[in-house]
Amino acid sequence: MKAIVQDEYGSSEVLKLREVDDPVAPDNGVLVRVHAASIHPGDWLLMMGQPYLFRPAFGLRRPRKRIPGFDFAGTVESTGKDATEFQPGDEVFGNANDGSCAEYVSVSEETVALKPANLTLEQAAVVAVSGVTALRGLRDAGKLKPGRHVLINGASGGIGTFAVQIAKALGAEVTGVCSTTNVEMVGSIGADHVIDYTQEDFTQGGKRYDVILDNVANHSLADCRRALNPDGILLTNNGTSGSRWVGPLGRMAAAALLSPFVRKQRPPFYAPVRKKDLLYLTELIEAGKVRPVIGSTFPLGETSDAMSQVGGGHARGKVAITVATGE
Repeated sequence: MKAIVQDEYGSSEVLKLREVDDPVAPDNGVLVRVHAASIHPGDWLLMMGQPYLFRPAFGLRRPRKRIPGFDFAGTVESTGKDATEFQPGDEVFGNANDGSCAEYVSVSEETVALKPANLTLEQAAVVAVSGVTALRGLRDAGKLKPGRHVLINGASGGIGTFAVQIAKALGAEVTGVCSTTNVEMVGSIGADHVIDYTQEDFTQGGKRYDVILDNVANHSLADCRRALNPDGILLTNNGTSGSRWVGPLGRMAAAALLSPFVRKQRPPFYAPVRKKDLLYLTELIEAGKVRPVIGSTFPLGETSDAMSQVGGGHARGKVAITVATGE
């Protein structure tokens, strides 16, 4: 099969389109012919091998995960001997730990679900990682309830566009923070209020929020907490900020250390892709409450260009990768 492969750490030039061996369906899973994939800031960090403190887990000198991407959508090609949920021909979406920028992925049934009926395969391919992160952050870590006022910093990005819509679906009043060019889009997906960060600093205004989901890390933790109501909470989820050695880990570590002592500060939240969360998102999507925002689409052979866009930190919505499968 064709796949994007990297044999060394570095900028997007290390990504090459190559022929590699086809995977096979695991006993408890399925082999999926990929129609589309997507990438996000975590893929960019893995490609760069940053932060350096994670190299023992990533691979000291070269990446253990050679194919980028996690999100995908496609058609079930075959099933493992212990798989019971899917049949060949089913259209599915989910998370592939071994990399999704390839013609086929081999995945456990626990990280895949049937595609939402009202989405194309390309739209479904951008849902899993960012959608689950936004969901787990707001619903679980943020305990978001109807009537609460939530601010999404970085509302026009991959996680942010899902977060705005999920917060509205949970009954919250939503303020999105984004750049001038994205103000209209963020309003169109359901934000009740939109702040243009080039014109206004949300940490310096008089408005206070019950929950802040910070995807950007362009303000200190203390400044963000000052924009909260007395019982408000700050959720930190900042993609690629920080130094090459520490990256976002520095801010995450600070949040974790402060959380037992500072009431408004929550520790970093963990959001692995689980079937039950994919099914929850499917319900929201099929009810018309959430719809993926795809800012740009690249063919598989131009994954390096897509990765450069994501690494620049200003991708609008999600970045999709269309995968040729010989059809």
